[in-house]
Amino acid sequence: MTALIVASLVLGFRQPPVLVDSAEVARGPFRITVEEEGRTRVRDRYDVSSPVAGQLARVLLEPGDTVARGNALFVVEPLYAAPLDARGRAQAEASVARAEAALQAARTQAEAAQARAQFADSELARVQPLVASGHLPALTLDRTQSEARQAAATLRSARFAIEVARHERDSARAQLSVSGTGGAAAPITVASPIDATVLRRVRQSEGAVQPGEAVLVLGDLESIEVEIDVLSPDAVRLRPAMAVELERWGGDGILPGRVRRIEPAGFTKISALGVEEQRVWVFVDIDAARERWRRLGDGFRVEARFVLSDESDILQAPAAALFREGERWGAYVIADGRAHYRTVTPGRRSGLSVEILDGLSAGERVLLHPGQDIVDGTRVNARTTPGR
Repeated sequence: MTALIVASLVLGFRQPPVLVDSAEVARGPFRITVEEEGRTRVRDRYDVSSPVAGQLARVLLEPGDTVARGNALFVVEPLYAAPLDARGRAQAEASVARAEAALQAARTQAEAAQARAQFADSELARVQPLVASGHLPALTLDRTQSEARQAAATLRSARFAIEVARHERDSARAQLSVSGTGGAAAPITVASPIDATVLRRVRQSEGAVQPGEAVLVLGDLESIEVEIDVLSPDAVRLRPAMAVELERWGGDGILPGRVRRIEPAGFTKISALGVEEQRVWVFVDIDAARERWRRLGDGFRVEARFVLSDESDILQAPAAALFREGERWGAYVIADGRAHYRTVTPGRRSGLSVEILDGLSAGERVLLHPGQDIVDGTRVNARTTPGR
């Protein structure tokens, strides 16, 4: 009877179990990503400007109108042109020569791009039957198709550059011919150098215009890419051809993309909280059929997720379960109604989860957000947390 009374008193004065949250250590998919906002931009764009000083006639084209190469864009009536002196003529002739050289360089780049595109097409034709027969994995076909699309886009941009360089040469020749007449010149009709869409109308009303003053901005909507500014520490972790997932772009599903270029120079940007950040521009090609994203235009907002790592079977635990003690990391494992301290070796982090290299096993439950009242051996009562 005395022992029973003593036991009852001990149980009555004993501290009740601490109510805690817990989660299970498990193996599963583990993705490391970097997420940032970006915007689309037309990769191949051209500012059409007046080749001479004069009177600009009203511009009738509207943003969104499509023009073919050679179509009239606007008309400029040149001012009275004084004869060029020796120095002015030499400068004008040098401008023509420079434009000729740029045209030749663009043609050379187009030849190289065409060779790469032909190789990519032949490689795709070789890989397709091998994948169909099971000799190569499907991932190889996806990668080859992506390379073929990128090569085709590069070739299209190179051909665009040829037309732009040709137009620059013609403008330089027009300026030389008009400036050297020594009298009134006929109106100049500026034609479109490329097949494109009018992105922006800089000038609409009739009025005076100076040589080199922009009037229209043209672009090839087939060459849309995504520009994203990321923090410089994150930019170091990115690499060309890395997979990117584009979402919240206005259409259904996720658009796949590939990193095309990471700029080598950063810039300073003030965040919404007033903090100076060093950021880097990253350019991403959309790796999907044009029909899926045809409604995307220039300057549209998207959200980008750079996939640094994507593994299917990694031991992981919630980051909220780990805490630091000096140079070590620890966690409390719940077993037999008590919290037991473990030394843990964490690895990579992905969102709210941490890779576990040592110290925990799959199936064990760990205590979340341990407070100061938790020590090794503390009695706990774990609440049921949905999804954990």
